[in-house]
Amino acid sequence: MAAVRLCRCRCRALLSRVRGAPRALRGLAAGPEMHFGFQSVTEEERREKSCFFHLHVVTDLSEAIQHTVYQVFESVAKKYDVMNDSMTLGIHRVWKDILVHKMNPSPGTLLLDVAGGTGDIAFRFINYVRAVRERQLQRKIKHHQDLSWQEIFENYQEDKSDSLGDSQVVVCDINREMLKVGKQKAQHLGYSKGLSWVLGNAEELPFDDDMFDVYTIAFGIRNVTRIDLALEEAYRVLKPGGRFLCLEFSHVSNPLLSRLYDLYSFQVIPVLGEVIAGDWKSYQYLVESIRRFPPQEELKAMIEDAGFFKVDYENLNFGIVAIHSGFKL
Repeated sequence: MAAVRLCRCRCRALLSRVRGAPRALRGLAAGPEMHFGFQSVTEEERREKSCFFHLHVVTDLSEAIQHTVYQVFESVAKKYDVMNDSMTLGIHRVWKDILVHKMNPSPGTLLLDVAGGTGDIAFRFINYVRAVRERQLQRKIKHHQDLSWQEIFENYQEDKSDSLGDSQVVVCDINREMLKVGKQKAQHLGYSKGLSWVLGNAEELPFDDDMFDVYTIAFGIRNVTRIDLALEEAYRVLKPGGRFLCLEFSHVSNPLLSRLYDLYSFQVIPVLGEVIAGDWKSYQYLVESIRRFPPQEELKAMIEDAGFFKVDYENLNFGIVAIHSGFKL
């Protein structure tokens, strides 16, 4: 496959390794029943449905027949950020900040962000690396007190031109329209260097083995058809020593808080979806899919089964969400 044309040489080299023909898709035939929200569907039906949502958004198959993917996406995208803020009272932004701080990337890090079409993690990654790089440059200048002002200025400007220190982030998402929105946001916010976008399935990533330093998936693994296959792919594309990080809604252990959370989830969130986005069903699915998702210890065991070591998790807000972490050794 010809190298993907990108603005930076390293990004071109990285994406030239993207495989043009992924391995034969596994498990596409209708198989055992699995859950889609609270519905029982075959694996093929869930895969078909899963193509039309991301994080908080889904349409059922009948709606997909009546509307094009673009129309479905447009009806949701206009209120996407508003709905995220409304449902979580803006706390989702803090959760994503914590994920990137836990990652603690340094200049030169190669990140794969899966199901990250809107760019939320990618933009935070770039900001974080830029801040680290800026501190490094300031320390470097302070250690050269014998330089003239002109030399300090020239050195600073030269180093600052590479504000990411060769870091790259590849955003991979199965939803073409979500990638379009992410690109639009990147353009609007001024992100261009060190950022690329790839259409791909978390269960069949279009990348070679041992490519990335870090793999992240935020509010996306819950929506894949086969979590075990997505975890295997995460392990495959990470370099030895690479890190897996997953931010996902989880299970609240406190009984009283759990009841209050259920009340809010089932009685308030779908109403917000209808009032703000005009979409009750998508947000009803959100709540149902969270309840069906494996609890923390079960997901931890699945990550270990995929081959990761030193697997642990951190509960945020009493387990409403959790960050799972593991390393490829």
